[in-house]
Amino acid sequence: MTASTATSGRVATGGHPQRWLILGVICLAQLTVLLDNTVLSVAIPSLTTELHASTSDIQWMINAYSLVQSGLLLTAGNAADRYGRKKLLALGLALFGIGSLTAGLAGSTGQLIAARAGMGIGGALLMTTTLAVVMQIFDDSQRVKAIAIWATIGSLGFAAGPLIGGVILDHYWWGMIFLINIPVAVIGLAAVLKLVPESKNPKGERPDLLGALLSTIGMTALVYAIITGPEHGWTSAQVLIPAAIGIAVLGAFAAWELHIPYPMLDMHFFRNQKFVGAVAGAILVMLGMGGSLFLLTQHLQFVLGYEPLEAGLRMTPLALTIVVLNLSGVGPKLVMKIGTAPAVAGGLTLVAAGLTSIALLGGGTDGAYSGMLLGLVLMGAGIALTSPAMANAIMSSIPPEKAGVGAGINGTLSEFGNGLGVAILGAVLNARFAALVTVTATSLPAALAAASGTAERQKIADAFATGLQTSQLVGAVAVFVGGLLAAALLSRAERAERRAAAANGAANGAASGSAGGSANGSEPAGGSEDPVSAA
Repeated sequence: MTASTATSGRVATGGHPQRWLILGVICLAQLTVLLDNTVLSVAIPSLTTELHASTSDIQWMINAYSLVQSGLLLTAGNAADRYGRKKLLALGLALFGIGSLTAGLAGSTGQLIAARAGMGIGGALLMTTTLAVVMQIFDDSQRVKAIAIWATIGSLGFAAGPLIGGVILDHYWWGMIFLINIPVAVIGLAAVLKLVPESKNPKGERPDLLGALLSTIGMTALVYAIITGPEHGWTSAQVLIPAAIGIAVLGAFAAWELHIPYPMLDMHFFRNQKFVGAVAGAILVMLGMGGSLFLLTQHLQFVLGYEPLEAGLRMTPLALTIVVLNLSGVGPKLVMKIGTAPAVAGGLTLVAAGLTSIALLGGGTDGAYSGMLLGLVLMGAGIALTSPAMANAIMSSIPPEKAGVGAGINGTLSEFGNGLGVAILGAVLNARFAALVTVTATSLPAALAAASGTAERQKIADAFATGLQTSQLVGAVAVFVGGLLAAALLSRAERAERRAAAANGAANGAASGSAGGSANGSEPAGGSEDPVSAA
């Protein structure tokens, strides 16, 4: 068997002999990619001043990266399975490094937007291949722990972007938030070429070019609608038209995938209750975390008056909790001990409790931080318990030769859940805010700037805080109820797997016993060599 098979690079126990070193390289690349999802937000004032960027320019600088990345995740995963995960991982690092260099040296808004789009292509390749490689180099005994570390780095990158960006901008110009990626990309590329074993789908299926085109167009249109919804309004033509296009094209994609013999995404995966339950849980975790972080950063800066770096520091307990629980092994051990379904139910319950704590104890205008701190710690504990369990459930529901597609699905769900959280919780907040105060401005900063006096500014801040509380409670209910449903699907799937394993074991035992009896003439099958008895 050559290195191109799905299981190449493994050894008898544990997995690849250099698996932990390879995981470190992968996590470094993963961290850099995910930091760039949020790091640019703190550089907005500098970009506005130095590049004379308009509001529309700023939005495209931020969205070009996530839009291209989310649209290409499934296609990138499929390409990695077909052409080799090591090759695509190396290509992703190279594209990401080149895009970072171009972005850091950009002299105009157009150059920066184009560079961010190029970084998004590299990011899509990295997000799919990193998890696929983890699945290949670790065996079942250590895979949950490895995925927990991988997921921890993902959560850390998502939450730490504003903090790291704030630290860099305190000492350097805005271009450094991109140029620091270059040494990471160079080191990562050298390590990948030397250490990571090649793996790909040994079947060599035909490329599904139409499926790749449809999935890219559909996901890009749908994510665009979600991203631009808060700006244009959810009932505006700018949102409804791309949303309708995205849904229609994704429907055509599903029909096409069911029709062809070599689908990019096997739609029969969605008949697997374990897969569906894990998919639902993954969306809910990102809905709660993404929506909450998006609103809390605004609350800390515009209502409580913190600077970006100060606000970033106050958000770090979420990431620190995830890091401590997963890197210490507490999260993975608990998942292995209690099972996937209880881990998902318990984890999402903790996320819901965290959102409730933020709403009831930490969402006011009096500056109290203790309730918010408790909520962030509870959410971090829930994510530490839930994310590795769901990622493992998704990936283990998919054949190993389709690991790249599985990673693409996992990444797509994260992007979709994050956008959905911002959309839903943001819509609830805006509706409540509009019901409490009448303003003509389209954003909270503009409304505060236009206020005629201290009393009016306080009224606007109170209205936003009330809207924040309502949105967090809505998110808590959605995460809790949805989490119970997801756990129920996972529990049913686990019971079915146990019954199937027991039936297979009994059938294999009976077949072995019968074969032994035939080989020994009239000797009964229940002798000392009976495999069922031995088992």
